[in-house]
This record gives sequence, structure tokens and C-alpha cells, in this order.
Amino acid sequence: MITPFDAAGPLGLAYRDVDWAAGPLGPVSSWSPALLGAVDVMLHSRNAVTLMWGPEFVLVYNAAYVKMIGDKHPAALGASAREVFAEIWDDIGPMLEDVLDGRDATWTEDMRLMMNRHGFPEETYFTFSYSAVRGAGGDIEGVIDIASETTRQVIGRRRLVLLGRLTDAVADAETVSAFVDRALPVLRTAVDDLPGANLTDAAGLPGTDSADDAGLPAGGRRRIPLAAGLHLDTGLSPHLPVDEEYENFLRLIAAALVQGLDRVAVRELAATERQLAEALQRSLLSHPAQPAGLQVAVRYHPASEGAQVGGDWYDAFEPRDGRLAVAVGDVTGHDRDAAAAMSQVRNLLRGISYALPEAPAPVLSALDDAITRLAVDAFATVVLAQVNLDTYEMRWSNAGHPPPLLLAPDGSARFLATAPEPLLGTRARGIRSTHQMVLEPGTTVVFYTDGLVERRGHDLDAGLAALRDAVAGSGGLTVEQLCDRLLATFAGDAEDDVVLAVIRRDAAG
Repeated sequence: MITPFDAAGPLGLAYRDVDWAAGPLGPVSSWSPALLGAVDVMLHSRNAVTLMWGPEFVLVYNAAYVKMIGDKHPAALGASAREVFAEIWDDIGPMLEDVLDGRDATWTEDMRLMMNRHGFPEETYFTFSYSAVRGAGGDIEGVIDIASETTRQVIGRRRLVLLGRLTDAVADAETVSAFVDRALPVLRTAVDDLPGANLTDAAGLPGTDSADDAGLPAGGRRRIPLAAGLHLDTGLSPHLPVDEEYENFLRLIAAALVQGLDRVAVRELAATERQLAEALQRSLLSHPAQPAGLQVAVRYHPASEGAQVGGDWYDAFEPRDGRLAVAVGDVTGHDRDAAAAMSQVRNLLRGISYALPEAPAPVLSALDDAITRLAVDAFATVVLAQVNLDTYEMRWSNAGHPPPLLLAPDGSARFLATAPEPLLGTRARGIRSTHQMVLEPGTTVVFYTDGLVERRGHDLDAGLAALRDAVAGSGGLTVEQLCDRLLATFAGDAEDDVVLAVIRRDAAG
């Protein structure tokens, strides 16, 4: 004999165990054609479908629906929805009543329902539609519910958004304290996944007040070690199963925090190294000589970014022969080794200048020879100038360095460009040239390193032209003011260290 439940599959036995005759629907033989037809359609569907029939909303459902209601099955089969879903009836009951009363079908997407289907009030989400089922006379006999559970998708999206916000919040934290200040507000918005979240350590960093945990539901807690002595101390939701997905989420949150702390550690180490290297470099750059008749100003400005310093340097000293020697140079590299090599080259230049009272070209040749013979592992550009303190004749030689810039008393500016000559340390043997001119009263000469004018992706000639334009007409500034103006104009976005040395013959000299 064919029965309405022959298509029930794994629910066939459960259907036959229900005493339908004792319930509101009565014996199966008395069921209306509308109910029998709806049951047939439902049992042949692979989508989760349930019927809630009559004024009691008696539940009749297919096998796909069982997973949605968990432990409520099999007692829910043939029972009133008001009793089975008592904990969410305030949410769904009015919608069912409206449909049964003849109002339009409903459509609900990702509706949050705190359903008790596994022994605790569980946070669940469903997309579903309630539609009327009419009998032959057009009367509404029941409601059909076609549903899909979206709990995993909704919670998964929520957790991904949290991970993204957390990663963004701590991305540029410079210290552990700043990291905590940025991470905690984000973590504490996740009240459904991380109730009472805290970042704690033995010292009790700001934001680790344990009073925030007071009054938490009994959902359990988890303490996860991170880095830098910190732990993620958080409650677990009492409304979600602590399953593999929850555990993976906790691991991802911990990984995001650890990665953020690792970046903080790298930045702190880089900042420390930068401070040490910069202190080393500054300690190697002495105060310039200030002979009568000449104004001398120098500046050292570290690059705006990066944890390392380069080998940029200046020097202004008086050898024994009545001259002022001015040198600006750049040793290749951007680390402490470059700073150390810079110190060696600078000191060698000083020693040779004292021992060899010659013009700049032979001094640079001797320096190049010393770098090679003493195995100083460095390449360097340098411009060396000597100013006779009696005649104000300036002689200079340029070993691959940007040309000095001369500001004439009339306010015009021009580069002291000469034919290119090899930098130091290349072992290239060639003739080095000495150039000379007399500094008229009020004449200014600006020596600099390439960090002042070079920018990645920009033309060097444009940088040099901008420097010339900035210097032109600035004769009314003192040499100290001119240095400050040039740094303010060019050094803010410098990608390399910047060194300046500016000399000026007194106007009355």
C-alpha cells in the first residue's frame, strides 16, 4: 500500500512512529488533498523544507530540514511549532500568523535566531520564505517554509572583517604600548566571538584591566601566548560551539597579533640601530673651523625613512699653511659599515692634508692611493676645496661628486661644473685636476651630497635646477639661515642622508 511517507527516505521510520491520529492533524487517511500534495512535494525536495499546518502550526518536514533543528528532531515531527521553537517564537511567530491570516509571503535573509538545538541558546542565521498553502476552495490551510542556514557564512564574514580591521589597526604601530592601544579597541568590538577580550602581560600594560571580564557569561576562557610577553586573554562565546572553525578563528586572530608584534619588534630594532648609527655618524663629524673673514655652516640630516644611515660627511679644518680646507663626501652604502668607512676616509683626508701641503688634486690622488693600499673597503665621492685665508683664492678638485654651487654677490647662482673625474677607491689611475677662482667679497659656495637633489623616479638635472633656483637671490641670508632654508625645502622627503657645507667670504673682507 502506498503511503504519503514512502518518499521520506531516512525519515520513514520517524514518520511511522508518530501517532498522527492523536494530534491536531488527525489520522493520515483524513488529511486534505492540499496537505498530502504539499507533503509529497516536500519529501521529494532535496532542499530543506518544512510545513507548519493549521492553527497549531504542526511541523512536517523532510530529511534536509533535520540538520537545521538538531536535537529537536525527532520530537519536533508532528508537534506544534509554538512548542518546538518556543525560544524563537517571538521572532518567527508573528510572521507565520500573518501568512496564515492571508497576508503576503515573507522573505527573510540572514535572520539571527538564538535557537536551542544542541542544549544551549545557539547563535544561528537563516534565509527563508514563509508561503501560504491553499486548499481546493482557496482557504489557507498551512504555511510552507523553504529555508537555508547561513550561520557559517554570516559568522565567517564577521570574523574576516574583524581580522581585516585588526590587521589595519596595528599595521604601523611603532611600540608595544601603541600596539596594545590600537588592537584592544578592535578586539573588544567582537563581543559575539571574543567576549571580554584582553591583551595581558605580567606587568599589566595599559588596557589590561581585569575588571572588564566581570559579569561574562559562563562560556569559558582561553589564554593564548603571543609575543613580547603578551597574551590574548579572551572569553569564548556561550552561544557558539567551540568547533574547528572557532579554533581556526582563534588561531588566525593570534597569528595576526603575532605578526603585528613582530613588525613592532623589527621597527623598534631598526629605530635603535638607526639611533646608534646616527649617533656614531654625528660623533664623527666635528665642529667646523671658523677662520676670520669667512662664515662656515654645516648640516647633517638623516634620511626621512629607513633604519640605516649612509656614509655622507663634511669637514672644515685649517691645515698649517694658512688655508681653510672644506670637504664634502659620500661613501657608498647605508649601514654602520658605511659610517665606519666614512670615518676612515675622512680621517685619512685630514692626515694627508696636514702632511702634504699641496693643491686639492694631489691630495685626493694621495687619498685614493691610501684607500687602496690600506684596504679600506669603500668607494667614495668627494669634493675638496682649499681657501687661501690671505687672498681668498679657492682651489678645488672633484672626485665624482655633485658640483659645488656658487652664489655671486649679485644674487646669481651657477654650478662650478668641471669635467667628470673618477671617484675614490676604484683603482682607476688618471690625472686629477685642480680648479681655482678668487672669492669676491660676499661670495657664497654651497657644497652638498646627492641626497639633497636626487629622488627616485625624478630627473637629476631637475633636482639640480631646483637647488640653483632656491639658492639664487638668497645672499641676504646668513650661511646658517641658508642651510636651514635648503633643508626645509629639500630634505623633508629625502631618500638618502643629506650633508651641507656652506662658506661665504665676508662682504667687507
